[in-house]
Amino acid sequence: MTDFHLHPSLREPAQTSKAWPFEEARKLVKRYPDGKPGGEAVVFETGYGPSGLPHIGTFNEVLRTTMVRRAYQTLTANESGVPAPTRLVAFSDDMDGLRKVPDNVPQQEMLREHLGKPLTAIPDPFGKYESFAHHNNAMLRDFLDRFGFDYEFVSSTERYRSGAFDDALKNVLRHYDAIMAIMLPTLRAERAATYSPVLPISPTSGIVLQVPVTVVDADAGLVSFEDDGTVITHSILSGGAKLQWKVDWAMRWVALGVDYEMYGKDLTDSGVQSGKIARALGGRKPEGLIYEMFLDEKGEKISKSKGNGLSIEQWLTYGSEESLAFYAYREPKAAKQLHIGVIPKAIDEYLQMRGNYSAQEPDKKLGNPVHHVHAARGEAVPATELPVSFGLLLNLVGVMGADASKEQIWRYLGQYVAGADAATWPELDRLIDNAMAYNRDYVAPTLQRRKPRGGEVAALAELDARLAALPADTAADDIQNIVYEIGKDEAYGFENLREWFKALYETLLGSSAGPRMGSFIALFGIANTRRLIAEALA
Repeated sequence: MTDFHLHPSLREPAQTSKAWPFEEARKLVKRYPDGKPGGEAVVFETGYGPSGLPHIGTFNEVLRTTMVRRAYQTLTANESGVPAPTRLVAFSDDMDGLRKVPDNVPQQEMLREHLGKPLTAIPDPFGKYESFAHHNNAMLRDFLDRFGFDYEFVSSTERYRSGAFDDALKNVLRHYDAIMAIMLPTLRAERAATYSPVLPISPTSGIVLQVPVTVVDADAGLVSFEDDGTVITHSILSGGAKLQWKVDWAMRWVALGVDYEMYGKDLTDSGVQSGKIARALGGRKPEGLIYEMFLDEKGEKISKSKGNGLSIEQWLTYGSEESLAFYAYREPKAAKQLHIGVIPKAIDEYLQMRGNYSAQEPDKKLGNPVHHVHAARGEAVPATELPVSFGLLLNLVGVMGADASKEQIWRYLGQYVAGADAATWPELDRLIDNAMAYNRDYVAPTLQRRKPRGGEVAALAELDARLAALPADTAADDIQNIVYEIGKDEAYGFENLREWFKALYETLLGSSAGPRMGSFIALFGIANTRRLIAEALA
């Protein structure tokens, strides 16, 4: 861990930085101009409903919240570099009843038998953990730990059953009528007729019941309701009930002293109602950012139950952890597509921004996404610049074929980069794995090199002839100049250089887009490139 984000040179520009984490953090400075009373820690919270496998949207919320936390620390650091105290609570709503069986998990019939029960009371369909919720919680925590987040994991089930929420539950019963007055006007008549802020757990079936309740004794935590035709009096304390979603959210804010929580645009109305309920309970709604949702490649909202989002494991198969964080950072208030196809560009944009960082002035550093990516991980921004882009690496792997080994790829790189090996470039070694996987699964199966047509034939022949006259170690820029000259030659009939490069990509690489050709030819080798041209012209 490091405190590079607390460097004295950053404190002044942080006060006016327009980077969104600092704009969010300034809300907390305004909330507590003199720090939180009693020197208590400012509490950041993220929420997760483990009713389905965690996807990148879940991770994204922890990441972005951590970025705001780090920005707040920068803003509040004193002359000695000591920031105001903070905590990050990653809350799992694992006491919630399972309402729908996710499409992307095994043993669907078994799960259907447990519909309505708390997620921690449902067997793990994967057979690895004591419950479905424990499985999904473990998946989330595994990656949060892998990424290096500083957080406290809190289980809703543990808090309810241990009695930690008992005082907060009694407070809900004391303000039952006020809560009903807030919620009933927002509900349809049919829903309002059976609505209750409290969801008792049936002592017979174990199901989280959606039934009207009557408060019997608020201070004792007793309510009455009908369970399977019989009216019973039941304690809601120590795991005897959970609260309805919006009430639960508000209760949690008050009980845990939450000062900041961001949430998606789809929860805007929930946030409004929960804020009113928090005030009714004697608390205060946290500050927060309402972010836009991630969409799949069809433009549809990502859903845990549909399983149409990317899993964390999928991204990490084809891209780096840093590129995932970089993509999540960008424009949180704009909807973005999240699918496999965005990964290569995210990797290269991250690497480019990282290369710019060290030479930037402090105010520009704070606006550079990589600052926030690495601050979230508690580490300094690496100064290393990779010798090749991921796009170039991906094209190299593509032309070498799906059967190419990692050792063969390193041999090619060794001709382009002096002393290139996995020990010297461990980050590049990991990106080779990513490129090989991406090529295997998404490039090679669809690779189709078309035949050149019209003036493209003569242009490729001219490129071949020019390359034949070059030494094997010709610099990439010199090769690029030759490629430019041919594309600009009116004899070949290209309206612009874009047409010429598109022709090169489609005839030699089998794709509609590609790398800087001079760099690619220098990396792949002049002789190997001439072989590609010969195959295209055959």
